[in-house]
Amino acid sequence: MQPTPNVTRADVERVVRRDFPPERVAEVVAMLDEYGPDEWHSEPERVRLAVLKLAAGNLERLRYELEGAKCDYRDVLSPAEYPGYCKRVWGRKQVSPEEEQRVIDADWKHYQDWLTR
Repeated sequence: MQPTPNVTRADVERVVRRDFPPERVAEVVAMLDEYGPDEWHSEPERVRLAVLKLAAGNLERLRYELEGAKCDYRDVLSPAEYPGYCKRVWGRKQVSPEEEQRVIDADWKHYQDWLTR
């Protein structure tokens, strides 16, 4: 099983300040808050961080990923948290358990490095 990040609002706000210019922070936070108010919006802070990771500081990409998350949050969680797994393991039958674990470990390290940089 893949690890899942345990993140907070403080993590989201720190990454927003890290990845966007100061004059855009309030706008980005307001955009991110569009995900979460609906009952079916799962794990808002985790999804918001996934959107931020995929956006990589690009406001247009942020809007695109956010709209995708509002349709199906898994569309941002998978590529943000498990990019290697999605490309190299998912749906393939000929991946050894050892290779699968290597991919999972690499994805987790990549996510942690991104989150804490």
